[in-house]
Amino acid sequence: MMEGKEEGIVAVVTLKENAHKVEGGRASVFYAENEEELEYLTMLLSRITTAMAHNLGNGVYILVKH
Repeated sequence: MMEGKEEGIVAVVTLKENAHKVEGGRASVFYAENEEELEYLTMLLSRITTAMAHNLGNGVYILVKH
């Protein structure tokens, strides 16, 4: 069993122009230059953190450990 495995939002990925949508909170925020980079960063971070990626539909993805 892994120690320290927390559930909840572990990261937020969005476009730089959407920075105002993700203010505050304790999760790490990653900013992409364009849609292609947004999807690529989300995929990589999801694999690295073993978290599920969820598209909020407003240009923001959240990575959640369940």
